[in-house]
Amino acid sequence: MIPETIFPWQQSHWNLFNQYLIQNRVPQALLINGAKGLGKQQLAYSFAKALLCNQRLPNAQSCGQCSRCKLFNAKTHPDFINVSPEEGSKIIGIDRIRELIITLALKPQFENYRVVLINPADKLNNAAANAFLKCLEEPNERTCVILLAESLSKLPATILSRCQKMTLTKPKREIANAWLNQQQVIENKTLLLNLAQGAPLLANEYAKANILPLRQQCFSDWLNIANGQLNPIEIAEKWYKQQVSLILFWLISWSCDLIKCFYQTQTINLYNPDLQISLQELVGRLKLKDIYHFYDNLLQSRQKMDSQINQQLMFEELLILWSQLNQGN
Repeated sequence: MIPETIFPWQQSHWNLFNQYLIQNRVPQALLINGAKGLGKQQLAYSFAKALLCNQRLPNAQSCGQCSRCKLFNAKTHPDFINVSPEEGSKIIGIDRIRELIITLALKPQFENYRVVLINPADKLNNAAANAFLKCLEEPNERTCVILLAESLSKLPATILSRCQKMTLTKPKREIANAWLNQQQVIENKTLLLNLAQGAPLLANEYAKANILPLRQQCFSDWLNIANGQLNPIEIAEKWYKQQVSLILFWLISWSCDLIKCFYQTQTINLYNPDLQISLQELVGRLKLKDIYHFYDNLLQSRQKMDSQINQQLMFEELLILWSQLNQGN
């Protein structure tokens, strides 16, 4: 179970939730959206636990000691329903929603709220989204549905229009830095936050996983392919066995910085300021239209990551294109 945590940058959201409770106006459907690494899940679990708690504290947080909290912590609370993709799948299919509808036909077992967590809601397939809409159109007794999503554009407008929205945004750098200091992340904070696009939890995850050496090795591979010193096919095979999504994001960020370097942007505006010298050297021999072409291919590849794309073949095609652009072909 995700621990109950209210992060410093979430305090305003928690205050709003507290007002919901004070005014007895808890939304029937609450959509929490925001980038990865901002604590959407932790906030949702804290909301859920508070709604289910029998002895809430003055700040609206759960007591952690009552029988309901103990059931929640043991993952056995009958009025907490977690709807997520089945193991081995990236989407929430219609069968999961059919099970939910059957469960919601029954009354909550306790006198407090029943909470349904849809995570991630932007992974509902079309059939599941259409079936889930019934839950929102005909809300059940004392039931609060919490949806989590990174991309609102992937949710149907019919679902969006029926939800109270709560958007998590990246905190100010001083708040993020202070929190990372508490997590004993001292070195490379600025770089880690850049790579995490300002998301403190993701920056902390990167620090624990020690991803910077892998990033540096991948960047060296990328440069060596550009210089004709490495075979794109061999590097694609190597990268495919590593953190595919993360490496693809690095490629996107490097390409984005190349475009910025063309326009002589300030170092502070780069995703990868520590790589500026190498990026600037690449800019000297590449055409801007070619970088945009490569960048577009990267974005298209990212959009396909949720499908059954052959990831090794994806890297092969991208790296062969990258090699060709650098050879002027």
